[in-house]
Formats: sequence, C-alpha cells, structure tokens
Amino acid sequence: MNLKTILIYDSPILFEILRELKDKINLDILPYEKDTVYELESDVNNNYIIVSSSPNEIKNCHILQIPSKIDDIIEKVNIWFLAKNFLKQSNIEIGNYYLDLNSRKISKNKKSLRLTEKETQLITFIISNNVVSLKDVQKFVWNYSSDLETHTVETHIYRLRKKFLKIFGDNNFINHNKEGYYIGNL
Repeated sequence: MNLKTILIYDSPILFEILRELKDKINLDILPYEKDTVYELESDVNNNYIIVSSSPNEIKNCHILQIPSKIDDIIEKVNIWFLAKNFLKQSNIEIGNYYLDLNSRKISKNKKSLRLTEKETQLITFIISNNVVSLKDVQKFVWNYSSDLETHTVETHIYRLRKKFLKIFGDNNFINHNKEGYYIGNL
C-alpha cells in the first residue's frame, strides 16, 4: 500500500463518513473486524487506526483515540450547521439595510435601530408582498377586520418613519402610493 491506511474499529458511522470523503482525504479506509486479517505495511508511519477502545490484536499501527460516542460529534456538527442556517435565514437585506429578525434590529452604515415586534412584522410583511394595502396590513399584521375604522397602521408607520429619519436620515424607507405601502429603498 502506498497510501496511508486507516482502519475503523467499532464505529460504522465514522467508517461511512470517512468512506464518503475518501477521495478528498487521500487515505485508504478499511473497516476493521476481528475476523478479517489485513496485511499492513510494517512501517508504522503509514498505518493508523481510529478506535474508541484499543484492540490488542492490531499491530503496526498508530492508535488514534476518538470520543466514545461518534454520534456526539455528529450531533454537534449538525447543531452547528443548523445554527448557521438559522442565522442566515434570520438576517434580511433590504436595500442598504440589514434586518436581524432575532434581535429585531435594523442597521445601516454602523448605525442601528431597535424595532418593536409590530414594526418588525410590518416591515417583513411589506417586503414579502412588495406593495400592501392599508386593509391588508390591518388584517395580516394587526388581525383587525377589514371593516374596522382605525388609524393604528398610519400611526405606527408615522412613528417608524420618524425613527428612520432621526437615526438614518432616511425619510423614504416606507412610502405610500395609490396601491398601498412599499419599501422605498429597494
């Protein structure tokens, strides 16, 4: 054998993972079973075994200890990937702004503004629909019936515009035309 050899003892999950990566890691990967005899090179530097408990019958190998439960490592890797994906999905780019849904904070050029839950819902609703009518905002953000006469939406948008003007100097973040409300920086 001219490749380095890894024998995987008592860890079928680890064997499958490394077997899938075989081409990328340039190693010969073999499952080790007690009844199987491998002729390993006598040069210890070319032979490795990864085990959770060291079998005495294996000779001419470096023994690399792994945690007793490879499942724990796989679980931690999966959790890490899920966390990264969650963070990616919780940040929305809106023109030159970045909205973090977790912290309910919108930022631009090192300045940031904390938003209320309703302000965050309002912005995400408008973004997801491009242009929204007053009635749709009342219905889907505030859960009001369409025949209810209220100025809640207008009041919230007015206050949100004032915040954007004060923090970012932007008076055009949320605009209005005959079709409804829309984000002006897109």
